Amino acid sequence: MDAIQPGVISRKDHVNFIASVFCFWFATYIYVPVFGVYMQSIGFSYSAIGIILGSYGITQILLRFPLGILSDFLREYRKYLLIGGFIASLFSSLILVLFDSFFMILIARLLAGVTASMWVMATVLYSYYFSVEKSSRAMGIMQFVTVATQFLSMAISGYLVHLFGWHFPFGVGVVASLLGVLFAWNIKEVDKERVNASHFDLFAHIKRTITIPQLKMFTFLSLIAHAVLFITIFGFSPIAAAEIGVPEKSLIWLISAFFVPHAIASLSLVIYDFDRSYNKLVLALCFGLSAFFLAMVPLTSSLFSLNVLHFGIGLTLGFIFPILLSEVVKVSSAEFKMSAMGFYQSFYAIGIFFGPLAAGVVAEKVGLDGVFLSSGLLSLVAAIIVLLMTRRNI
Repeated sequence: MDAIQPGVISRKDHVNFIASVFCFWFATYIYVPVFGVYMQSIGFSYSAIGIILGSYGITQILLRFPLGILSDFLREYRKYLLIGGFIASLFSSLILVLFDSFFMILIARLLAGVTASMWVMATVLYSYYFSVEKSSRAMGIMQFVTVATQFLSMAISGYLVHLFGWHFPFGVGVVASLLGVLFAWNIKEVDKERVNASHFDLFAHIKRTITIPQLKMFTFLSLIAHAVLFITIFGFSPIAAAEIGVPEKSLIWLISAFFVPHAIASLSLVIYDFDRSYNKLVLALCFGLSAFFLAMVPLTSSLFSLNVLHFGIGLTLGFIFPILLSEVVKVSSAEFKMSAMGFYQSFYAIGIFFGPLAAGVVAEKVGLDGVFLSSGLLSLVAAIIVLLMTRRNI
């Protein structure tokens, strides 16, 4: 690997950092596929499930933008904030092991959101392992490790429940969090020059960040894509599978159907340098196809047909997320890259919050079919927005 200081950052340091990233996402996602079904099994309504699933986004909305803005002035604390994220994950998993009330499970998911907010710190720390011209490669590695870890953890989740019971994945989350603290503590930091705080105007910086051309539009599109993601595979898709008689141990097929093409699509954009001029057309096509696949979910009556549709949803979102991320990076100047990334991550988290929340209300009122139809409508709206952006050459 082409680290920014080859004599200082070794292969062992890279492996240690990637191990910490693995634990970061593994601790949070090990129980996600069965979480909605678990809450249903202990008597929660669809509305209550939607509130808890959406609460994961609340702390991210509140924390990610400020952390992005202040990242240059938190240089000496970045590593410790990342460690703090693992500690939040530890308490989150412990609460899920010990309690099953609505309030305590809500607190656990809010803490999981605190953990996810510290992803800003992880991306900054790892980007410094590479020279500036290799920073996109660093983010590509982070994206692939993230998707691969989510896939692995979610793939085994249902089978762990089948073998050891509902609470076992929460216990695995405890162990992964403790290991994450160890790996994060051993992360080697690379010194970078900080912005001079005495010349920093916070409000002017925020104003200039939010006026970056196209940033708000790309963030809104990502908000929709994340809403779809957390409504479906991270939310109500496993419940839909359970409704047609799919046992927990067979959820691995649904998870695989979604995440394998999702990971391949993301990896293809890291390996191949696609012409950026086609990005908006690809986005429009992917959002449109996603709308079609989502609208077809209510017609499924078998695990196979549900898997086929989730293969399509996973593939399209696998292209949408990295393309949107690359567009945000490209429209942001060097001075505002971290602030723009904090804005982007904070406000797409609104989709993580409101998506499942609204889906829970829809499921309560009209049933699960309405959840997927309304998600398809959201994707269609996004496709239309992208087409209008392309037509106006925005």
